[in-house]
Amino acid sequence: MNNKPRVGVLLSRVRVEEKLLLAELESRGVETKVIDDRELVLAVEQRPELGVDVILERCIQHGTALYALAVLDAWGIPTVNRYEVAEICGNKLLTTMRLIRDGVPSPRTRVAFTPESALAAIEELGYPVVLKPLIGSWGRLISKVNDREAAEAIVEHKDVLGNYLHSIYYIQEYIQKPGRDIRAFVVGSETIAAIYRASDHWITNTARGGQASNCPVTPELDALCVRAARAVGGGVVAIDLLEAPEGLLVNEVNYTMEFRNSIDTTGVNIPARVVDYVLEVARAAR
Repeated sequence: MNNKPRVGVLLSRVRVEEKLLLAELESRGVETKVIDDRELVLAVEQRPELGVDVILERCIQHGTALYALAVLDAWGIPTVNRYEVAEICGNKLLTTMRLIRDGVPSPRTRVAFTPESALAAIEELGYPVVLKPLIGSWGRLISKVNDREAAEAIVEHKDVLGNYLHSIYYIQEYIQKPGRDIRAFVVGSETIAAIYRASDHWITNTARGGQASNCPVTPELDALCVRAARAVGGGVVAIDLLEAPEGLLVNEVNYTMEFRNSIDTTGVNIPARVVDYVLEVARAAR
């Protein structure tokens, strides 16, 4: 009798990360079911019968992940990550509020609800500032605002985009960083690896051309990242940090993390550590 948990991988398409995770599951002889979110239909009135013990969520679209996890969570189906984590991490303001609640250092942030109050908030923080959409990834639609003229143009643009989320202005102080930031990977209660992301551009995401190099996981970095992960609900998350003059600041927390550029760079088998955690969640739920 096979006592190994059955794992469902909910995905949009098989990218490099999903190939690595599926290969890791196969190498361990874990019964795995690929669930294509483009074909998934959930009858919300009844418990989904997916034939698995745990779901590893790997959707590309935040909305797809969020609402699929909401249904699975409501019916008590174990998932990695949980619905709460997706809801918090998928929204920058909700993430910031969790970090503040738990005393995790982060950049000074303002939220405003009209163009006029947004401009007042920008002036109060002082130039430059960073305007971010509440929901988004890969550094898209993020603006560094250097002066009043630019602020007025960007705020006006956001005001007419149509989506109500663009009328909620999330404004952060600009942190003068040393040409790089830190992406750390937390699995459960441990920071398993971290990289520096360096770029001549102020946006350092590797998806935007940032160059990865190994970042040693010091006790300080580990403790801060684990605190940030716990603040948003734990699980498998990537923490983005800034090296500010006053110390490390947690900038964002990501719940469907990409790690293709970090395995060789750090020497850590990240897919194996993720699979360890997924199997642990499944066994704990039995």
